[in-house]
Amino acid sequence: MTILTPQEFVAKWRNVTVKERSGYQEHFIDLCHLAAHPTPLEDDPKGTRYSFEAGAGKQHGGKGWADVWKRGFFAWEYKGKHANLDKAYQQLLQYRESLQNPPLLIVCDMETIQIHTNFTNTVKRVLNLHLNDLLKPLGMQALRNIFFKPDAFRSNQTPELVTQQAAREFAEIAALMRRYGNDPQRVAHFLIRLLFCLFAEDIGLLPSGFFSKLVRVTRNRTTLFTEQLGLLFAAMQNGGFFSMEDIPHFNGQLFDNAEVLPLDSDSMEILQRVSELDWSNIEPSILGTLFERSLDPAKRSQLGAHYTSRDDILLIIEPVLMTPLRRRWAEVQQQARTLAATRNEAKGSAAKRLQAELQALLKGFTGDIATMRVLDPACGSGNFLYVALKQLLDLEKEVIILAQDLGAGSFLPSVSPEQFYGIEINEYAHELAQITVWIGYIQWLRDNGFGQPAQPILRPLDTIKHMDALLTYDAAGQPVEPPWPEATVIVGNPPFLGDKKMRGELGDTYVEHLRTQYAERVPGGADLVTYWFERARALIAQGTTKRAGLLATQGIRGIANRRVLEQIKCTGNIFMAWSDRPWILSGAAVRVAMVGFDDGSETERCLNGVAVESINTNLTSSVATTQAVALPENKGLNFLGMMKAGPFELDGVTARRMLAAPLNPNGRPNADVVKRRLGGQDVVGRWRDGWIVDFGVDLTEQEAALYEQPFEYVRTHVKPLRDKNRRDSMRTRWWMHGEPRRGLRATIAARALQRVIVTPEVAKHRLFIWMDTSVVPDHKLHIFVRDDDYFFGVLHSRVHEVWTLATAIPQGDGSDGGRPTYKALCFETFPFPWSPGQEPPGDPLVAAIAAAAQRLVELRDNWLNPPKADAEQLKLRTLTKLYNQRPAWLTNAHRDLDAAVLAAYGWPSDLSDEELLARLLALNLER
Repeated sequence: MTILTPQEFVAKWRNVTVKERSGYQEHFIDLCHLAAHPTPLEDDPKGTRYSFEAGAGKQHGGKGWADVWKRGFFAWEYKGKHANLDKAYQQLLQYRESLQNPPLLIVCDMETIQIHTNFTNTVKRVLNLHLNDLLKPLGMQALRNIFFKPDAFRSNQTPELVTQQAAREFAEIAALMRRYGNDPQRVAHFLIRLLFCLFAEDIGLLPSGFFSKLVRVTRNRTTLFTEQLGLLFAAMQNGGFFSMEDIPHFNGQLFDNAEVLPLDSDSMEILQRVSELDWSNIEPSILGTLFERSLDPAKRSQLGAHYTSRDDILLIIEPVLMTPLRRRWAEVQQQARTLAATRNEAKGSAAKRLQAELQALLKGFTGDIATMRVLDPACGSGNFLYVALKQLLDLEKEVIILAQDLGAGSFLPSVSPEQFYGIEINEYAHELAQITVWIGYIQWLRDNGFGQPAQPILRPLDTIKHMDALLTYDAAGQPVEPPWPEATVIVGNPPFLGDKKMRGELGDTYVEHLRTQYAERVPGGADLVTYWFERARALIAQGTTKRAGLLATQGIRGIANRRVLEQIKCTGNIFMAWSDRPWILSGAAVRVAMVGFDDGSETERCLNGVAVESINTNLTSSVATTQAVALPENKGLNFLGMMKAGPFELDGVTARRMLAAPLNPNGRPNADVVKRRLGGQDVVGRWRDGWIVDFGVDLTEQEAALYEQPFEYVRTHVKPLRDKNRRDSMRTRWWMHGEPRRGLRATIAARALQRVIVTPEVAKHRLFIWMDTSVVPDHKLHIFVRDDDYFFGVLHSRVHEVWTLATAIPQGDGSDGGRPTYKALCFETFPFPWSPGQEPPGDPLVAAIAAAAQRLVELRDNWLNPPKADAEQLKLRTLTKLYNQRPAWLTNAHRDLDAAVLAAYGWPSDLSDEELLARLLALNLER
């Protein structure tokens, strides 16, 4: 291999003035010799991974996509000396996908080697190597890294980290400005202007270093900064000169006036600090969310919390918006390549006609992309709209590249921010949504080699409306549905607000008007999110919209909420769903459902990422257990525990002091009303030293007062809260539990039960235990008023577990982490081997289930409480840990129980879950 020294290389090329075409290959070969790296021909004689003129053979004439290309390392474009390297870089940006997205994009004029990083999810870096730099060790190391170690150029910073840091700093400025009494919304508008100026400077829309210099020079002269910034804003409003620089026309309502709010010295210090960040690399998919938190005083507490990523949003955008377009694109590509091949063989007028057809085909498809209208009717700060914009732009770029590849002409992207519509009620989010979309669009043009948008750079995005999406009022003051903009698809993340929280958050009047307006379409007890589903469904049914994809809590599968999904199935169909996905809600990790639906024309169905034949309204594809009905034979056997509605709980020390007190004036001990308490954690973990004051269901205030210490405790701790309760019964019967479960207590008393079966509403494993009836169960427990081992065994069998998992209805905002939730519907629809109470006495099948259940409980109790175990050892022995480990003895005990239960049904012991569900559903419907 030829070796060239740095001195020899620099001496040879310092005074060379040949044109690019004449000298670039020799220049590159000399660089290979300088870096001690093989030339393209030496390393890859076939030119499949390292070559000059990469891609030339695939094009209809003309030079290749890059002058030099090495797969996984770089794409390299040459220009003549002192030429515009930015133009060469823009050319590489347009073809980087065709070159398999190499980590380095390099442009060179034989005097300067300019290295642009192209790594995914890192801040972009630019490094210039001049001839004299190659005479230094650091310069030579950088050259060798190009050939041998491109990762050495990777930045440690990600766009997400830069965006987070910027948002934190702006939050400090916002807080400082609000201290001086500035209106929060004016502060936010002003800071969004500053945000965009910083971005515009680093992206090249304002002169390089221009805004940062203004901040730096006036750092200690805040009055001068205010004056000069006003002049800059005035120039950005309509375009013009400022400080001897030609300022483009921006406006777009962001710069509709020259108002500047004064900053103090602390704010100026922060602004100077943030001006040093690379604002061109902020991440639009999280920009709006993070800055909304920093600028909105109500959301400041969410700073530093989690945020929804672009990948999460794509789970909606891809199947709903992009899948039909990608199908069509596959067809267009095939047609285009066939036309190009035929054209290449034709001559004269035939070739011209085929060329025109080819151009019309590709241009027509870009027109189809540009006519797509995307609506997010709860757009927040615009992250869904930005991701949709980027996906459409990326697809259009594929078309543009294919057109150039096939010699069908060259054209610019036609997708624009005006295709994206939004509705948002929050003032801060509404303004940020517009700027998020524009920043994402400008950034995409820069990153893909398409320059800058035409002036005015920021056109008003009147497509994003500041309004309530569900309810407005007509001239007479009557509630009406506000019209939504017409759109091809509807996507988004509507607000998660459960039925019980709606009045507190939205007010009684609003909720009443909302319920009345949608009374015929949305059930009265449905969550707020369901109204967006119904509005989207109606627009699809009218033919105004083609497809929709919305998020909801897992409670969308609940009985009240599910009606909106049933209506979707009546007028169309569900073609995509994720039944249980992690998501971020107000900075907190929750579990959600995602639903994509249309008019029924989509033929492919996908559930949780897997192709299925159909999707049920409970977001399953298996046996449609939603058809199951509550069985009268199961009625009256399952109850919830006590709903306290106040701090009735006692710690162990206080409880034992009350229990040890003398008899009360009525001659009764406090043990009548001071009882052990059982909560969900006591079932799945160790039983805590929990106690509670419980005055039952009938005691009058005078009778309760006879239990002196417990009564005074409740009057001190509970009554002040109950006095503020809106419900009359809560205020007037403050010493009683909010829901004392009269039916549960009456049933236990009538049957003289000493023990009952209990399971937590939410748990990682579906576990059942025995509970003494002297204990007070919490409202998050389900209580079964049977005391026989047979009944316990059926409940704890695989048969019942499979049914509960299929019929469980997740509730709330998903904050329970997706753990299986047991609801009354699971039990009420479950068909036992015999109708409860009709078990044949003395039947060996019943006895076998009872014996297996007894053995399971015995083994578990022995493991939970082994003799001679100390307190620390006992802490590690819980039912959750036991079922996590699932030792062989536990597996065997459950296997024996399952076999006995299946035998009672008369079913084989090797049935799959799907087969079990089918048989149980049939039995339910038969009963």
